[in-house]
Amino acid sequence: MVTRPVCLRSSQANRVFIKSTQSRTLSTSSAVDQEVESGEMDRRWAQTPQRMRAPVRARPKPQSNNFRVNEDPKQLEQIMGRVLGSGGEKMLTEEVRWLVVTHKSFDHGRRGFNDRLAFLGKRIVDLESSLAIVNSPMSTRQSIIRPSEDPYGRKPFKHVALDGLANLTEYTRYQTLDIKRLAQLAERYGLTSVIRWKPKKADNMKGSGIDVVLNSALYAIVGATALQKGGKVASKIVRERILTPLGVV
Repeated sequence: MVTRPVCLRSSQANRVFIKSTQSRTLSTSSAVDQEVESGEMDRRWAQTPQRMRAPVRARPKPQSNNFRVNEDPKQLEQIMGRVLGSGGEKMLTEEVRWLVVTHKSFDHGRRGFNDRLAFLGKRIVDLESSLAIVNSPMSTRQSIIRPSEDPYGRKPFKHVALDGLANLTEYTRYQTLDIKRLAQLAERYGLTSVIRWKPKKADNMKGSGIDVVLNSALYAIVGATALQKGGKVASKIVRERILTPLGVV
């Protein structure tokens, strides 16, 4: 039987003890756990995360551009009910409701913003509007125009499902989802009172780009609905709450 020296066995035991102690120390002192314990990650929409704040402000705070945003959850729920219809105030979770109305200009984007949700929502609205335009009856001008006779006697293929393709042009799509039209619809729903953003000039909302911000919020609501309730519900919201008021459906 081979025996090891006592000093060798004690040194190996010390190394094992040190490794286990270090692993426990690192696992219990992570930054994520500390933020969760302090409650910062639970309500990120309500306050700027502590670790994303600069210790000293780099430049003085401007005095002539004071703009306050909505902080009342009940008012936001009321507006969501107006946008999404009956039961819409509870269709999205609290965090997502605040996210869809937050522009990246608000608080330097440190509380999250709605760009990705708006990207998804715009794709859904584009699809539903194109389907609505294709299914709409042919305009009077297009029905009067007759194709010229082919010298070889060929006839173009015709089908009921293809009759509306002539309506789907770049101009009609642009006019249907015009930024100003969607911004006016968002204003009627009351989104102006709950969107969170930082205008360039508080006394000039149009010049600061409020129409684009309202469009992003409206698209983001559709994208969030698709992720949380499914594409079928989102398509129904688009047809009933956006395209019907615009006169497309």
